Amino acid sequence: MLRGRRAEREVVERLLARARDGRSGVLVVRGEAGIGKTALLEHARDAAAGYRVERATGVESEMEFAFAGLHQLCAPLLDRLGALPEPQQAALGVALGRRAGDPPDRFLVGLATLGLLAEAAEERPLLCLVDDAQWLDAASVQILAFVARRVEAEQVVLVFALRDPDPDRDGAEVLAGLPELRLSGLGEADARVLLTAAVHAPLDERVRDRIIAEARGNPLALLELPRGAEPAAPAELAGGFALPDALGVPRRVEESFERRSGSLPADTQLLLLVAAAEPVGDAALLWRAAEHLGIGTEAALPAEAAGLLEIGTRVRFSHPLVRSAVYRAAGPWDRRRAHGALAEATDPHADPDRRAWHRAQAVLGTDETVAAELERSAGRARSRGGLAAAAAFLERAVALTPEPAERARRALAAAHAKHQAGTPDAASELLMVAEAGPLDALRRARVELLRAQIAFVLTRGSDVPGMLLDAAKTLGPLDAALARETYLDAMEASIHAGPLGQGRGVLEVADAARDAPAPSTPPRPVDLLLDGLVTRFTQGYEASVPGLRLALESLGGHEPRADDDSRRWLWLACHIAAMLWDDEAVYGLAGRHVRLARQAGALGTLPGALNTLAAVLVPTGAFAHAAELIAEEAAITQATGGAPLPNARLMLAAWRGRRAETSELYAAAVQEATGRGEGMAVTLAQYELAVLHNGLGNYPAALAAAADASGFDLLAHSSLALPELVEAAVRAGEPARAAAALERLSPRARASGTPWALGLEARSRALVSTGPAAEELYRESIERLGDCRMVAHLARARLVYGEWLRREGRRKDARAQLRTAHELLSGMGAEGFAERAARELRATGEQPRKRTVQPADALTAHELLIARLVAGGATSKEAGAQLFLSPRTIDAHLRNIFRKLGLTSRRQLRNLRLP
Repeated sequence: MLRGRRAEREVVERLLARARDGRSGVLVVRGEAGIGKTALLEHARDAAAGYRVERATGVESEMEFAFAGLHQLCAPLLDRLGALPEPQQAALGVALGRRAGDPPDRFLVGLATLGLLAEAAEERPLLCLVDDAQWLDAASVQILAFVARRVEAEQVVLVFALRDPDPDRDGAEVLAGLPELRLSGLGEADARVLLTAAVHAPLDERVRDRIIAEARGNPLALLELPRGAEPAAPAELAGGFALPDALGVPRRVEESFERRSGSLPADTQLLLLVAAAEPVGDAALLWRAAEHLGIGTEAALPAEAAGLLEIGTRVRFSHPLVRSAVYRAAGPWDRRRAHGALAEATDPHADPDRRAWHRAQAVLGTDETVAAELERSAGRARSRGGLAAAAAFLERAVALTPEPAERARRALAAAHAKHQAGTPDAASELLMVAEAGPLDALRRARVELLRAQIAFVLTRGSDVPGMLLDAAKTLGPLDAALARETYLDAMEASIHAGPLGQGRGVLEVADAARDAPAPSTPPRPVDLLLDGLVTRFTQGYEASVPGLRLALESLGGHEPRADDDSRRWLWLACHIAAMLWDDEAVYGLAGRHVRLARQAGALGTLPGALNTLAAVLVPTGAFAHAAELIAEEAAITQATGGAPLPNARLMLAAWRGRRAETSELYAAAVQEATGRGEGMAVTLAQYELAVLHNGLGNYPAALAAAADASGFDLLAHSSLALPELVEAAVRAGEPARAAAALERLSPRARASGTPWALGLEARSRALVSTGPAAEELYRESIERLGDCRMVAHLARARLVYGEWLRREGRRKDARAQLRTAHELLSGMGAEGFAERAARELRATGEQPRKRTVQPADALTAHELLIARLVAGGATSKEAGAQLFLSPRTIDAHLRNIFRKLGLTSRRQLRNLRLP
């Protein structure tokens, strides 16, 4: 029985009871070593009547093996793998080493894990216990954190035990934000009872008080400190022996274990060390290694009698602190002997990576053979998607490599792996090792490139475009294709920096990129993008249109291979398409970006793709659909531990006319972007602020925001802001500023030639015109915008035409335009512009119609997204695969949707009109 843990037991029991009722649950149990986390997990296991229970335990010496923790948890469930969709089967199979294939996206592995747990829970509720989560490998803790954030209605409970304080471990950060229970020390009364039960002899009252005070309620300390005291005889404790108090409680307990193990026979101590160095707990492997060292089975008896470990079919230490105490107390020679024996005992065919790792720990100095083995292990880890593990293998290989040139080559590869694994500081240190050795010209250029890429991640500083540009110049005669990609990286970095950049700006980078090596034949999409952008910023907007349009067509028709990273340019391509006012291209590219990310299960890039598509949908008037995508993006970023992306959320709030929400999002976006040095994001926010104020009729504020947004010639936003600037300047009584903005807008719109561009230009020119010429332009604007997807801009064209007609005294004609504008704007949810239309309509003597409440208005954006998928014929499994949810969770949402809409079947849902 857990003493003094009634409240904590009740938390666990409520979690299990809710899961029996169909609601999944998650709990992270935090506390120092020995505080009772494992005991609480054991209580959860005992209380889980009717549950299937699976568990995994993190081991410090196994942190470098990708998906090791996940394998512990999932291996007993793999008989259900065939129930998952094929992409998920493949991803999990590759990650766990059961099949060959391309490295899977780690979040697709997460979705497969979620599906596997949900399938197992179909038969009966499932309890997953994860002990010592701070020692899980990076890949496993990321996957399990993702699963923990996505479970809803699967009858799955996940309970993690995480040691505190441990700020240097990935687990503490990755699991942050999940429901948690922090264990504190036992109260004094419970501590006294536990101590009395542990010491079966009279105990001096002063010693008792001292132990209780120094244990601070830590149960393991109360049990262990009396046993580990020097001398430890109960008779001496009764005589008032004082315990040392210089160390923290967990370290004190660990030293107690060190003293106990250090008093055992030499062969027993060596056997304990071999067990501590072997993370799997494989008893057969332990005995093979012991035989290699000449240790017999009788050596285990003193350790078992001392209560330090048990050896059956598995090897189990009585507490993880025993393992760490034994390993810490051993000398370097003994550690190398233990690892050497384990390497000899490990099957090189069945487990080559663990064998290589043990061999590496057994080496004194350098060893090229072992370093080469580690490099091969890194390749296997990378092929399974274990970037952190690959980086760790390569880093150790660097230390063991005797030849300087080879060490430099491996250090560069390790730096790349560390960078890809998200540890840029470690990557920078390895780059220094690489630079210290002899490198050929190409590898030295790659060092420059990687340093620039790391700097972009760490600081996004104004010097990054220059660093990328220098790397591109160096790469030019060495690797033409990589040089061109690096020039485009430099262009993109300078565009990101925008007006906040203080180093080499976009014009200087574009000018330098004119000297890039010639493209391949036929040119790749990246080549066409580079050439088009160079033209854009060296010869002007109009000259760049044909080349950029060709680049967009090439990228839109290009099917990327698994080893093709052209997908990463889709974001840039969407901005170029918006700059060209090419609504078909931007809609197609944004949709393609989402589709490719979904197919690959790339949850690292999917939120950005969803955000872009949502931003594209807003001016089409599909506010509800945009809100669905924003909700999906937010759910994924929350599940993956990322931060919500502000762009589409801010755009939607601005077009909806929600002043308070837009102002809050604007302030946060500008503060964050300014801190990162991303002027482009600031310009985007200013454009959206201009839309808000034009909708609300705050024309001076709209004028100021639009002027800021269009002041620096970037890609999309400086062009998109020009129509806002014209409208705001006209309404604010500043015709000269309107005319200047129109002078910039017109040649660009005509060069673009799309209905969207020409419609906005006609609307803007109409605003500065009078008489019949103005009316003709208003009509042209409505006609052209009616030929494109941008319904919100069409509605605004009818609004300004209606406003002009009313001022001309043509109230009847004005009513027709304003009525249509109001219906369109209110129907899509553009509340600010709709209210503008309503005011004008009332001024003509007509009352605007109130928007009819629709049944789907009761749904959340997330529910609306699910309803739309199911109405389109998707099964629960298909909808779950798209939204990274389990089928059971989709069914739970459908029950809520049916209740809100008064429906009873999917057929009825298919017949319902959704916004």
